[in-house]
Amino acid sequence: MNIMDFNVKKLAADAGTFLSRAVQFTEEKLGQAEKTELDAHLENLLSKAECTKVWTEKIMKQTEVLLQPNPNARIEEFVYEKLDRKAPSRINNPELLGQYMIDAGTEFGPGTAYGNALIKCGETQKRIGTADRELIQTSALNFLTPLRNFIEGDYKTIASEQELRITQSEFDRQAEITRLLLEGISSTHAHHLRCLNDFVEAQMTYYAQCYQYMLDLQKQLGSFPSNYCNNNQTSVAPVPSASSNVIGSSALTSTSGLVITSPTNLIDLKECSGSRKARVLYDYDAANSSELSLLADEVITVFSVVGMDSDWLMGERGNQKGRVPITYLELLN
Repeated sequence: MNIMDFNVKKLAADAGTFLSRAVQFTEEKLGQAEKTELDAHLENLLSKAECTKVWTEKIMKQTEVLLQPNPNARIEEFVYEKLDRKAPSRINNPELLGQYMIDAGTEFGPGTAYGNALIKCGETQKRIGTADRELIQTSALNFLTPLRNFIEGDYKTIASEQELRITQSEFDRQAEITRLLLEGISSTHAHHLRCLNDFVEAQMTYYAQCYQYMLDLQKQLGSFPSNYCNNNQTSVAPVPSASSNVIGSSALTSTSGLVITSPTNLIDLKECSGSRKARVLYDYDAANSSELSLLADEVITVFSVVGMDSDWLMGERGNQKGRVPITYLELLN
């Protein structure tokens, strides 16, 4: 037998083997033959890989929604990514709001109270916008990229390896490769855990920056004189609530963070005896039977009682009597 005859017979034998295995695969697909069974350990690893893939996709997609809530912007970024082009940089919402505030403050005049406050708020919003941009960039690099690499890399390899059952000789080799990749799922989890820590640290940095920026802004706004709020008023209404007795009589805090001094004539009444007439500035609903409900602009009689909390006076309307918050009143001459 010469070499050519030997090669022809070998090729014929290989073709017959390939054909028989192809037939077996077809019958397996049609349910006419028993599948080539993987060992239980490999089946368990395949199940673990599928579970990891499903949850990785969900976490990755929801993280993208968190970092970029605008679906149109996400689609645009996806298209640019598939075209292997860099998406154009866009100003984010906090930066845009900050720029509007700065422009408005400049227009109104930096020397005015409102203009100066707008500029301060605008600068803070722009810092928050910068922190938001840094969060997105850090999270995309340290958290989303490893997750995407697993979905588009390792898992695709794992999935494609399973298709190699068509050829038994190839399946034996590829199954070993698949086994190695599957056994690496645990290390993948560990790697993703480190990436998750990076993501959480990036969020911590972002929220810490936002908190510090707002503290700085509150201090700056609190430094403005009280007459910047309203030159025609001597006090600012607190938010009415059942817990209003915890507000100090010497000062109260408005929602803007400014500290406004309460009227001195109300404090003087606490230091003398007798009763006075007072006009009610704001509606007030009594929290319990010891308090007196008030209507804005009505006139009542008030007087101090020894031992009463410094933030309260005793109010009297006809035969009705009860405690009233001092910050809701304006004494009449």
